This record gives sequence, structure tokens and C-alpha cells, in this order.
Amino acid sequence: MRKVASARKSLEKILSTGKPVYGVNTGFGELASVRISKDRLAQVQRNLVLSHACGVGEPMSPAEARGILFLRINELSRGYSGVRPNLVRHLARMLEAGIVPLIPSRGSVGASGDLAPQAHMALAVIGEGDVIFRGRRVSAEKALRAVGLSPFVLAEKEGLSLLNGTQAMQSVGGLALLAAERVWRASNLACAASLDALTGTPAPFDDIISRLKPHPGQASAARSLRRLLAGSEIRRSHVVDDPRVQDSYSLRCAPQVHGAVWDRLADSRRILETELRSVTDNPLVAGGRVISGGNFHGQALSFAFDSAAGALTALANISERRTFQVTAGAAPRLKPFLTRDPGVESGFMIAQYTAAALASENKALAHPASADSVPTSANKEDFVSMGMWSALKLKKIVWNAAQVVAIELVCAAQAVEFHRPLKSGHGVEAGLKVLRSKVKASKGDEVLSGKLETARELVLSGAFDAAEI
Repeated sequence: MRKVASARKSLEKILSTGKPVYGVNTGFGELASVRISKDRLAQVQRNLVLSHACGVGEPMSPAEARGILFLRINELSRGYSGVRPNLVRHLARMLEAGIVPLIPSRGSVGASGDLAPQAHMALAVIGEGDVIFRGRRVSAEKALRAVGLSPFVLAEKEGLSLLNGTQAMQSVGGLALLAAERVWRASNLACAASLDALTGTPAPFDDIISRLKPHPGQASAARSLRRLLAGSEIRRSHVVDDPRVQDSYSLRCAPQVHGAVWDRLADSRRILETELRSVTDNPLVAGGRVISGGNFHGQALSFAFDSAAGALTALANISERRTFQVTAGAAPRLKPFLTRDPGVESGFMIAQYTAAALASENKALAHPASADSVPTSANKEDFVSMGMWSALKLKKIVWNAAQVVAIELVCAAQAVEFHRPLKSGHGVEAGLKVLRSKVKASKGDEVLSGKLETARELVLSGAFDAAEI
């Protein structure tokens, strides 16, 4: 708060000289050359919030909206924005009290950051618009009053400091990346279960192979698969006299594919975490000066989320291929579509169709948002990042991938049942125990949608992240 107060004093000192300061005593964007008289500076900040609240479409999730509010507090607290300490405290009180701004998900091109979404967050700060509070949609003013707060009256630069920055794409894309890491861990479990169900060999996961191609993700994936399959009785049952030499690529090359996915996710996480500890406001108050720059531009995040989206698309693709093999019954003990009575029953035939549909959808969504730019603000903002769209696409791709992996896991678990009383690897059995706590084995044809969706929620919740799995 001392840093915040110091920056505010610096800004006020500069303003007292009468010099033009972008967005403080001038207009915005293409209107930056318009000077604003002192008696109208507060009105300009309020008008900025109202006019920029142009978002449309379905609202962001409560977690995403709270993330934006938290990340705005995080950045303003660094003391480079020139806002008053009371604004930071007001935001923190809102977050603590559970006031969740209602923020439409569409409207940002990642130009001066996420202007439209963050304007809707700022509406709640000044008592305008609606919020979610105690499980109900109410007016922001009503929610503020309920926790002893008044609508905040913005001073010079404070409206701009609530809007400028990359917090919306940070929140949406960051939560999607967290979910993507959970999908990756579950995909290793699903792969190991599929391999055992198909009586495949874990030989390609040998450490020496990864040491000869030392990508860190590949080594990590191979290590995870070895641990999951350790102690498998199913494997021991077909070690001798198995005429097959090699498994298909979706099994044999899993470390190379899963590992490459992890490396992309790790790189995207590094970029996101750099952005999380950055100052993305504009202009900045630093060293007694007000400096205009471009830290609000979301290009780094746009590239990072596009990279992660491509990686998760590949992960869903390889998972669907294993589901195809498992449901085709491509192993001695398995029956077509994992049925007990083929022909009379269709078993898991259509579960694979669903996985294929979602994998195909991802391929269309994986087109990089960062390849596009549409000029805005009368061409003042002539190159934009489309970072928010890259985050929203990643979110959808991760959801689809989670469902594809969940389908593989449910099918592989059903296939393992054909090998009983033999057990799979210790890690696989631990993972299947978690699955079976919510998704019971099928005993004949039934409606599978509920089971598949429950498995997806287990994946997204991190239920398969435990160390023993």
C-alpha cells in the first residue's frame, strides 16, 4: 500500500503541472489528442467504464470472474498504476465478500488488454450492472451495500487502470491450463489401462529409450507409465509365447506424444506465470514519470494458449485411437465393443463415436487465434493479439479432451474386467478404484452418457492426480 500511495502522489504531482497524460487528462485510443478539463476528469473515468462495457454472449464462470478481480488486485498492488490505495482495498473487500461480477465472455480482441470484459468487472466496482452474490443474480449496488460498501467513485486514471491489462485472458486461459495438466495426468492412467487391457508391452517405456531422446516431457511420461503398470498380473500372463513384436503407435509412442504435450503445457505455464507477475497497465507510473507503452498487448499469452490448444488436440487424438482399439476388442480376451453378448448388445460402440466427434471438433478449434488481427480504434490499435479468443478456444478444447480421455478411461476399465481375476498394475488399479467409486462397471447395455460425464468431471477435478496413482 505504501508503493501504491507513492505512485499516486507521483501521478498527482505530474497532473498539477498541466502536462497532457494519456488517459488521465486526455481522451482514449484515437481520441488521445483531446484534452479534458480538470473539472471533468472524474466523469471521464466513469464514462470510460460505461462505454467500454460492450461484452456479449454467455457469462464467464464464477471462478473466471473472480480470477479477473483477483488478478486486477494483484497488479494494482505492485504500485505502478497511480491508483489510490482505497481502490485496491475496495476490490479486495469485494473479492473477500464473494461478490462475483457478471462478465460476458465475448468482446475482447486483446488490444489494450481485455477492455470489454474488464469494463464489466469495473461496472460492479462502481455499483453498476449485475453480479452473482450468495448464489443469486442481483444488482451490483445491492451486493455492495449488503457488505457495507458504497459504489466506488473513480478518480483520475482509475477507470483506465481497471480496464487496461490482460487479466481476463490470464484468468480464462490460466484456469484452462490448470485443467489441461489434470487431463494430461489422467491420459497417462487411461493409456496404461488401455495397454494392459490390450495385452500390450511396456517395453517401449524403458528409461534407456528416453535417455536417448532426452526431452523432459518424454522422460516424465515414460516414468509415469512404468509406475502405473508396475506389478501387472495381466502383463505376466502373456509374456511368454506372445507372437506380436510391436504394438500400434498410439500405445508404443505414448511417451513421445504425451511427453511432447507436457513440454508444450510447461512452456505455456511459464509464459502465463511471467504474465501473472507482470504489470500490464498503461500508462505506467514509474521513477517519477508517467510512461506510455504496450504491456497490455496479449501476444505472449495468445501464442501460449494456441500452443497448448494444439497440444491438447493431439492428446485427444491419440486417446481416441486407443479407445477405438479397446472397443474393437483387439486382444485375445476382449469381445467386440466390450459386450458380453455381441449382436444382442452394442456395448461401448457409440462411446467411441462420441470420442471421435469431440476429437474432430478440436481439430477445427485448434486453428491459432494468434494468426489473426483486426484493426480497431480508427486504426490506432492496428495490430491486436486475439489473446482472449485463444484462451476461450483452449478452454473448450480442454473440456473436449477431458471428455475424450474420460471415455478412454471408462472403456479401458471395462476391458480390464475381461481379464479378472488378474490385476493390472498397482497404479492402474489405484486409478480404477477412484473411477469405480463413481462409475461402476457395466453388466450389459445401458445409457452411458451419465457415466461418461461423471468420469469427465473426475478428470477435471484432479481426482486422478494423487501421487499413488
